[in-house]
Amino acid sequence: MKYKEATQRLKELSDPKAVEGMARYGINPEKTLGVSIPKLRKLAKEAGKDHELAGRLWASGVHEARILAGMVDDPAAVTEEQMETWVADFDSWDVCDQVCMNLFWLTPFAYEKCFEWSSRPEEFVKRAAFALMARLAWSDKSAGDERIASFLPVIEAQADDGRNFVKKAVNWALRQIGKRNLELNRLAVESARRLSESDSKAARWVASDALRELEGEAVQRRLRESQAKPGGKR
Repeated sequence: MKYKEATQRLKELSDPKAVEGMARYGINPEKTLGVSIPKLRKLAKEAGKDHELAGRLWASGVHEARILAGMVDDPAAVTEEQMETWVADFDSWDVCDQVCMNLFWLTPFAYEKCFEWSSRPEEFVKRAAFALMARLAWSDKSAGDERIASFLPVIEAQADDGRNFVKKAVNWALRQIGKRNLELNRLAVESARRLSESDSKAARWVASDALRELEGEAVQRRLRESQAKPGGKR
């Protein structure tokens, strides 16, 4: 799919009323068309993987074009320089999350960026670090427990950031780690309990919300059942 066709399709799918609703959920309405994620996924499937197209879509600055860029880009072609350029452009939580969930986690630089970006001051750069942690904990089946558990000290160190989009991502990462298997659940719960004793209101919120899910019967039952299966992970 050519750039001109992709941008034309995005315009055809635009919905001004949807933009109003997106703004209520904290999504930046600037250069936003109001195209839903399912429609963007369908368009991305039609376009296929195309690194050059992704670059042009990102450069357009259009909200949905940037989400689409993350869907069509080829992870093998993504450079560290590109990741730094794109993350600096993040201006909305949904663009941040979609690019991390669809593209960045598949690059060779994903784990490195989790640590680098976690201490950056920019709100959406920092959110990107924890969105990546959440995705890797959920989807990187090749990673051992030790590698995933290495995120926990970072989570504990940064959980006192009271900015809404940061603390929710920190919480997201902690919960995803704790839902991976029983051993990581134990370690995540220990981290959450330490955070629950923090002087920081944000850290205590991260802890209480995570503990509610991680110690809940639904998660505990699923993890026990998963462990009981042949080859199940403790």
